[in-house]
Amino acid sequence: MKATTSKPNLPWKVRLSVSLLTILWNICRRSNGTFNRRLFSVTDRKAAANPAPVDGVSSSDMTVSADRNLWFRLYTPSSSSSSASLPVVFYFHGGAFTVFSADSITYDSLCRLFCRSLNAVVVSVNYRLTPEHRYPAQYDDGVDVLKFIDQNGGVLPCSADVSKCFLAGDSAGANLAHHVAVRVSKEGLGTINVVGLVSIQPAFGGEKRTQSEIEMNRVPIISLGFTDWHWKALLPHGSNRDHEAVNVIGPNAVGIVGLDYPSTIVFTGGFDPLRDWQRMYYEWLRKSEKEAQLIDYPNAIHAFYFYPELPETSLLVSQVKEFMSKQMSNVN
Repeated sequence: MKATTSKPNLPWKVRLSVSLLTILWNICRRSNGTFNRRLFSVTDRKAAANPAPVDGVSSSDMTVSADRNLWFRLYTPSSSSSSASLPVVFYFHGGAFTVFSADSITYDSLCRLFCRSLNAVVVSVNYRLTPEHRYPAQYDDGVDVLKFIDQNGGVLPCSADVSKCFLAGDSAGANLAHHVAVRVSKEGLGTINVVGLVSIQPAFGGEKRTQSEIEMNRVPIISLGFTDWHWKALLPHGSNRDHEAVNVIGPNAVGIVGLDYPSTIVFTGGFDPLRDWQRMYYEWLRKSEKEAQLIDYPNAIHAFYFYPELPETSLLVSQVKEFMSKQMSNVN
C-alpha cells in the first residue's frame, strides 16, 4: 500500500517536534565519525525509575554488568497479583544504535504504555551505543540480558511467566531484536521461552538502494545520509552495508531455516524510507517458512510511536496486544 499523499498528514506540534529532532540529529553527527552527545542530551531527557505505581505501572533498574553499563529497566503492572501469569516483553529501544537509553523519557513513556496496555512485564534493555562501541557489542548485550534473566529468574516479579516471552523493538532496536532472536534460537535458553517477535519499523539496509530510500530521501528524520552515517558507525572498519548486521536478507545473511525462530509481526509506515527493506524482511521470513504478519500504516513516518496523539500509536498497541494473545494461546 502506498502513502495516500506526497507528505505525511501530521499535527503541527508533531511536525515541529520532528523537524527540531531532525535538525539536531544532523548537527550532532560529525564528519569524522564521532557524535556530539553533549548537544544531543539537551533534548534527551531522562526519567528515573519509580517503584511507586504511576498510572498503573511501577519500575526499577537492575545492573547486569557495571563494567559495560549493561542494565535494564523493569516495568510491572501495579494491578497484577502475585498469582497472575503475565507475559514478559524484552524491549530494545531505537536510536540508530547511537542515541537514547532505557531511561530516556521517550522510551520510559513508551514502555510504560506497553506495560499498562498489554498487561505485561516489560524488560527495557540498555545496551552500548555507537560509535564508541561497534558491532557486535549491542547484540552481545541483548543476548546477555536474556541469559542473565534466564539464570536469575528471581529478579522478575512473581507474576512474570517466562514461558510466554516476547522480543520487541523499534528501528535499530527491531534490528537488534532480530539478531537476538537468531542467537537464542541457535544457542538455546533454559527457562525462557520466546514465543513472538514484535518488529516496529526495523532498521535494515544494504548496498543496493531501494525505491523507498530514493523517493523518500527528504522525509522527516531518515535520509540516505542519516542511514549511511549510522551504519558506518556500527560496522567493523572496512565493512559495507551488505554486512550480516545490516542486510539480514543479503549475501552474508544468517539463515533461519530450521531454527526455532519466533512468530513475527512487522510494522511499516508509508513515509519511512526503510519501508522496502522492512517488506523484504517480512517476505524473507515467509520464504524461510516462519510465521509472519505485515501491518502497514500509510500515513506513518519513521518513529511515529514517539507521539501518543497520532492514531497509529493506539493502533500499534492494540494490534501488538492481539498478536501477543494469539501467540500465548498456542503455549502449552
